[in-house]
Amino acid sequence: MKYLLLLPVFFVLITPSEAVTTRMFKVLDTCARYRLKEKTALVAIKDLKLKYDGKDESEAELFIKLYCSVFTPNENVDF
Repeated sequence: MKYLLLLPVFFVLITPSEAVTTRMFKVLDTCARYRLKEKTALVAIKDLKLKYDGKDESEAELFIKLYCSVFTPNENVDF
């Protein structure tokens, strides 16, 4: 009987961590594609669903560069 109670609790606790893992993968993938020049800065911002009001491409590049720098292990990497 205890197992029947623990099983739903286990699934409830696992589901949010699965969503976080999926979201993190999408962020890392989008930042990598931006660094490889497969996506423009504005497209990367849109794909990451970030709030960005500017329309200037150079400003968008700085914005996404700063955002993705958090996920880059070496801060000296310039893309």
